Amino acid sequence: EVQLVESGGGLVQPGGSLRLSCAASGFTFSNFAMNWVRQAPGKGIEWVSWINNIGSFTRYTDSVKGRFTISRDNAKNTLYLQLNSLKTEDTASYYCTRQGDDWNLKESRGPGTQVTVSS
Repeated sequence: EVQLVESGGGLVQPGGSLRLSCAASGFTFSNFAMNWVRQAPGKGIEWVSWINNIGSFTRYTDSVKGRFTISRDNAKNTLYLQLNSLKTEDTASYYCTRQGDDWNLKESRGPGTQVTVSS
């Protein structure tokens, strides 16, 4: 059974930083590209970032470029998202998903981790 468990969220002031983690199990993590997506209150799922299976290529949505960094450790079956220079508009629940799964489906995501950016 595929399991994705996100962690690392919290309450942070604007300009602050957080590091999110996603622990993966139940599949061969190193065979899959991965995504981070997020959902702000009252809004739909928004794609945030992508990394290929070996971590050599990454992509970001424009609003987070230069502020967020995606990475992975295949030896630990873990995906990361470093969030820097956080803005209030980054407030959302953050989820990791496997490439190829429909991130709009709840069963394709973990429970998520809440990031709240507020002064």
